[in-house]
Formats: sequence, C-alpha cells, structure tokens
Amino acid sequence: MNSPASDYIRVWDLPTRLFHWALVALIALQYASGEFGWLPMAWHYWLGYATLALILFRVLWGFAGSETSRFGDFVRGPRAVFRYIADSLHGRVVHMPGHNPLGSWSALLMLGSVALQAVSGLFTSDDISEAGPWVERMSEATVSLMTRIHHLNRYVLLLLIVLHVGAVLLHWVIRNDNLVAPMLHGQARFDRVRTLRFVSSWRALFLLALSAGAVWALVAWGSAS
Repeated sequence: MNSPASDYIRVWDLPTRLFHWALVALIALQYASGEFGWLPMAWHYWLGYATLALILFRVLWGFAGSETSRFGDFVRGPRAVFRYIADSLHGRVVHMPGHNPLGSWSALLMLGSVALQAVSGLFTSDDISEAGPWVERMSEATVSLMTRIHHLNRYVLLLLIVLHVGAVLLHWVIRNDNLVAPMLHGQARFDRVRTLRFVSSWRALFLLALSAGAVWALVAWGSAS
C-alpha cells in the first residue's frame, strides 16, 4: 500500500515505452505470419528486419539512453538477485524505479532471445520457397544450423513471454503493483522521490535511424549475392 507521502515520478522515457509496445506488436505479427499464416511470408521478413533494428536500437539505448533504460542502472549480479528473491519471500521488498534485479535478467533474456530469432532468420531456409537474405552466402551446414535455431528458439521465446506476463500478473494480484500502467504513461508512485536523469528523444531518433540504416545495409548486402 502506498503511504500518504508517496508521489508520482517519471520512471520510463517515451523511447523506452514505444520500444516496449512496438516489440510486443512485432512479435505478435511475426507469430501471425510465421506460425499461423495469417499474413503473407513477405510480411514475416520485413517484420523481422524491423525487429532486428529495434533490438539494435535498444542495445544502443541501453548505453546512451535515460537512466532507467541503461544497462548499468538495472543489471545486477547474482548476489543482488538472490537478495531480492529472499526479500520478496519475506515481504521486505523495497520498490525501486525501473527494473528490479530479477526483472532485469528477465528483460535481458527476452532481448537475447528476440535478437537470436531475428538474426537466425537472416540465415534460415525451408529448402523450398523461403530463404533469408544471407542464405546464399552461407554454407549448407550453417544454414541448417541457423534454421534449427530459428525453429527451436521460437518456443524458448514463447516460454519467456509466458513467464514475463505471469510475473507481471503476480505483481499486480499479490502486491497490488501495476507494472503495466507505468509502461503506458511513464509514471509510478514511490515513497522516496529521487531525481532521475532523462535524455532527449532526439537522441533516440538518431539511434533508431542509425539502427535501421545498419539493418538495411546488412539485408541489402546479403541479398546482393
């Protein structure tokens, strides 16, 4: 329960929030095209390229973005994670702006799995009519390996998504801690207000353009074989 002294502060910047919901939409649309055939496979490729650009942007933003979006701010070692779990079990959790120590590793695993899925898709082939832009430049063994990774990792990613959604629901039901709302409007209520550092969204636009350009060059180079 929030104390009377608690107040709303800005926690998430706009680029981080847009990244989060854009990634949700892209993953959903890729499952719609790749798994269920609700969209043409051409969409699957373009959505994959967009996802790869978005992940590259998030990596750059993790070093050059606002305070709560930087890896250095929320990534903690095993000791901090175990301490957080122990505190959670004993009801001693102190709410903090941004990711908690356990949630930070969940976010990193999710980013890693999405990145692996997007990158492996560049080298994936069904040996019939579908092939990623880099298939012709790779050996048959490499294409076969990356295709297996692409197919297996989709289940890993789906499991991580289920665990992530489950954790969000547990926070909401057990602790009355709504993690969704701050990712929508950017604000959360804390008893101890501290000043967080935010950077300009223009920097985010520049990094996004840089990421999109890099992915475009990568795809174009592979397709030029």
